[in-house]
Amino acid sequence: MTTPRFSVLIAAYNAEGTIEETLASVLAQTERDFEIIAIDDGSSDATLSILLRHAAMDPRIHVASQANQGVSAARNMGLAKARGALVAFLDADDIWHCDKLARHAQLHDADPLLDASFARIAFCPDRAGPLKAGRTKSSVPDGYCSLEDVVIENAVCTMSNLVVARDTLAAIGGFDAAMRHVEDQDLLARLVGNGHLLRGIPETLVGYRMSADGLSCDFTAMLSAWKELADRWSDQIDVRRGEALYCRYLARRALRSGASGALARGFVRRGIASDHKAFLSGGARGVLTAGAALAGGVLPARARGAAFA
Repeated sequence: MTTPRFSVLIAAYNAEGTIEETLASVLAQTERDFEIIAIDDGSSDATLSILLRHAAMDPRIHVASQANQGVSAARNMGLAKARGALVAFLDADDIWHCDKLARHAQLHDADPLLDASFARIAFCPDRAGPLKAGRTKSSVPDGYCSLEDVVIENAVCTMSNLVVARDTLAAIGGFDAAMRHVEDQDLLARLVGNGHLLRGIPETLVGYRMSADGLSCDFTAMLSAWKELADRWSDQIDVRRGEALYCRYLARRALRSGASGALARGFVRRGIASDHKAFLSGGARGVLTAGAALAGGVLPARARGAAFA
């Protein structure tokens, strides 16, 4: 059996409504040298049966399952089975541009010292029908990423964006299965903080599904987990600036997804108290976030979703 260039890792939990579109975006890649390792994390819906049906039709698709243990444990299971020199992560509700793997292959070929790479993502509202890009895209820093780029700015944005050398993942120890929040930034911090090189591709290659999940998210726990992560690297990053920007992110997410106005206002106040200049930086982003949170329930839900997409 030949070794593929890429191992595509998909951790899936109750993803019957999205997993087929996700798989289709991988199978449509112009770079054909890949395997797909899909890990079902104890789904109670038809996710596992859908994966098995596709695996029966394409020998590149390999399926495993486990009792529900969380996305980090599922990804670690996938890593243990991966054979490719490069590991590409994809969440079960996101999609790739058809040239995603080809562009990463070109970048790694051009820079043999590179350990990991990512691209620009398009934020896609979660609506009926095929996933379509909204008006907002991420930004990609020039050159190799610093620790602040991954812990404070979170330039990678989502694991669906990340490609990492399998040997590098083994060296940094994979994912911390005990973490329930910011596990992706923890992995990136250990990668960059231990001297491995991460660089972005200034092209939009990922569609990131923005689920309306505010009522099911524990935003306070997310902030607490981020603080613990940031404190571990406090000798190398500006934690107060980082907290301001993370609070702004949480406030925007709360406004977009239907959580209470009081929760969003609390994040705005905490972010401004931590570093008001950082919170209000980025053009209209900070001012718009603060204004919408302080306006409470005046802004209709549809307008919030559009403004904070």
